[in-house]
Amino acid sequence: MKQFSKLVLLILLGLVPLLSFAQEKPIINAKISGKILDARTNEFIIGASVFIKGVTNGASTDANGEFTLITAQKLPFTLVVSYVGYQKKEILINSHQVEIRLEESTNELSDVVVTSRRRQESSQDIPIPISVIRGAVAEDAGAFNPNRLKELIPSVQLYSSNGRNTTLNIRGLGSSFGLTNDGIDPGVGFYVDGVYYARPAATAIDFVDVDRIEVLRGPQGTLFGKNTTAGAFNITTRAPSFTQGVSFEASYGNLNYIQVKTSVTGPLSKKLAARLSFSGTQRDGTIYNLTTLKPTNALNNLGFRAQLLYTPSEYVNITFAGDNARQRPDGNATVVAGVVPTQRAAYRQFNAIIADLGYKLPTTNPFDRITDADSPWRVNNDFGGASINVDAKIGKGTLTSTTAWRYWIWDPSNDRDFIGLPVLTKSQGNSRHDQWTQEVRYSGQFTESLSGVFGIFLIDQILTSNPVQTEESGSAQWRFAQSSTSALWKTPGLFDGFGTRTTSRLHTLGAAVFSQIDWKITDKIHVLPGIRFNYDKKDVDYKRETYGGLQTTDPALLALKNGLYTNQAFNFSVNENNLSGQVTLAYKPNKSVNLFGTYANSYKPVGVNLGGLPSANGVVLIDLARVKPEFVTHYELGLKTKPSIQSTLNLTVYNTEIQDYQTQVQTAEVGVNRGYLANAEKVRVQGVELDGSIRINSHFTFTGALSYTDGIYVSFKNAPVPLEETGAASAFKDISGGELPGISKWAGSLSGEYIHSAKFLSLKGNFFIGVDTYARSTFSSSASPSKYLNIAGYNLVNGRIGFRASNGFSIFAWGRNILDRDYFEQLLPAAGNAGHYAAVLGDPATYGLTLRFNY
Repeated sequence: MKQFSKLVLLILLGLVPLLSFAQEKPIINAKISGKILDARTNEFIIGASVFIKGVTNGASTDANGEFTLITAQKLPFTLVVSYVGYQKKEILINSHQVEIRLEESTNELSDVVVTSRRRQESSQDIPIPISVIRGAVAEDAGAFNPNRLKELIPSVQLYSSNGRNTTLNIRGLGSSFGLTNDGIDPGVGFYVDGVYYARPAATAIDFVDVDRIEVLRGPQGTLFGKNTTAGAFNITTRAPSFTQGVSFEASYGNLNYIQVKTSVTGPLSKKLAARLSFSGTQRDGTIYNLTTLKPTNALNNLGFRAQLLYTPSEYVNITFAGDNARQRPDGNATVVAGVVPTQRAAYRQFNAIIADLGYKLPTTNPFDRITDADSPWRVNNDFGGASINVDAKIGKGTLTSTTAWRYWIWDPSNDRDFIGLPVLTKSQGNSRHDQWTQEVRYSGQFTESLSGVFGIFLIDQILTSNPVQTEESGSAQWRFAQSSTSALWKTPGLFDGFGTRTTSRLHTLGAAVFSQIDWKITDKIHVLPGIRFNYDKKDVDYKRETYGGLQTTDPALLALKNGLYTNQAFNFSVNENNLSGQVTLAYKPNKSVNLFGTYANSYKPVGVNLGGLPSANGVVLIDLARVKPEFVTHYELGLKTKPSIQSTLNLTVYNTEIQDYQTQVQTAEVGVNRGYLANAEKVRVQGVELDGSIRINSHFTFTGALSYTDGIYVSFKNAPVPLEETGAASAFKDISGGELPGISKWAGSLSGEYIHSAKFLSLKGNFFIGVDTYARSTFSSSASPSKYLNIAGYNLVNGRIGFRASNGFSIFAWGRNILDRDYFEQLLPAAGNAGHYAAVLGDPATYGLTLRFNY
């Protein structure tokens, strides 16, 4: 009830400016519908992009070539229509019903339309490095979630050992690499239909009915509600339509892969339209568990989305949306990838430990895809929420209010020792997250030479342990924890069932005012200044209590137990504010060239440790509870070109420096759950990005991207030692000059498609063959550079072949990793740093068949 009350309050706050405007004289509404046809054959064109020039209103044609637009614009106005293989057309319309014919073009590349600056415009015309993937392209490529999307955009890095422990970065920056600590904010904004998703785990969701994915690179804090120091994902789903439509897709592949997607849309009345969407994915596991005698790492995902579009008057559009996603995979198992000799005594090396326990690894080859993990797996991941978005045309702009509530529930059980011994028998980091957000902004073309956006943003978050987080040791823990030759370590039952129960609560309140304008000094020169004020407050209550194990009053035995787990509690409150901004200078000497330079300083809020703190000589280091905010200085030069009407070629050079970089570090202490957070004094990431597209003729289209990224710790004098130096004289090390984790110096993608008009089973359409390739060079998988935890470069090839009929029916066969490359996605030291480390494996070759129908 309390959550509902907060949502109602936010909705009322968002509606206040709109309700006040309701007393003004309404602007005449234009509901435009029409049909897009081939000028030569008179056949309808499916999927053509139709939008009103200069504003955000847009739509795509359905299976009958029809579209509907609801806008507060007065007639007449200009429609822009584009479709691959046809000449883009701008047409001034004066009526509510139109029929537009497009001419074929054998050499013109269609525009990519984006809305990241709160209006419809070509991606080549905006002075921002941006990658755009249409929903249909992502679906054809099998990129049904952000993890697979990284294979199409080499500047994106995504790492996930399970739903919670997910890192989404752009240019190597955004979130700390490794195990997730909930006490910091992500640096990459993740937005769906204007709603901010605060937790990195949200990026593990399957896409549901996505129309377009825009990935903006570099700080974007003056355009979006939540500050984004590294970039933003701006995802737009398919909106409700007043034209009836149905889409259905079913796929079947090896490993019993089944995926079904469906969407239904249409009018409920003259002023109300709806869209219902569903996605379900299931697949058998790719790793065999010798303990349970069955495959693990299966897929079992469900997602729903419902939307209502209501037009109560001639000048206001209201969209209600609700969604829910549920993931129930059979584990997120890792496999032991290797054993590192540490600097501990010989009896504390991993091989000596397992020999004393009479245990042997089931295999020393990780690509045998075998585990013997003996703790039960549970990976219950739930997301959902509701939102209301109100758009009102006021003057020469649009006032938008977006009110949302979202939740995330994480209910796991993991095997943190990675092996078939009862070392860490329970690892259950249960969490519940609720967030309430309110964004109000006004954007538009204010004068002939001035446009922009002004907004305010509020976010209220509560993250709890739901109700308790548990870590528990098993009967083999004594040998892994043993740090002396005392016979007391062998005391029966000393650590058996010994663990901790943690309750925690993090309350975060954030507010911001932001603005960016585009001032056209001349037709060729634009200046784009932006400014942002942030306020952030975080309150933490943390309490960890030990339980179980041998019940004793012997001080010597208690000292051994306290060396593994101790009681720990702290309360902490912090608030910070910051003023940041950016300025961009853009020069367009002609329609084919867009040159721009950007300077930005940005800010990532203060963080708090929420997974336990390390200790020194038995004393908890409470000073580490606070993690300093990041301060970002960013320079960028970009060049967007259209060498010809059938090609684009873009180049970006950038340099980003961060003071007090928030980084995730591991520790040899088992009792520090999921590592802890710290600040590196300074990091620097610099690089070059090249991307382009070319349509050679009506048959061949190619797109590609190449990125060079160089990221280093300029200064990190008190970093933890890497795995192989565990047991050294010092637990910390100066790693200044070392490489940042998760960044390949070189990464690239190349996609090509061949289409040919033909008939199949008396249906007119196109045969097509498509190939997508992705490659990356070696990268570090350790927060502190390690000579062992480096992942070798790899390349992947995906392909598809099939037929798209003009009536909306498609059939195609597909394959992913068709060369069956073995590769690691991530390497993870086991808790306690005994010397062994595990791997998150990339998927083996998968293949299947997809049927799709749009009506």
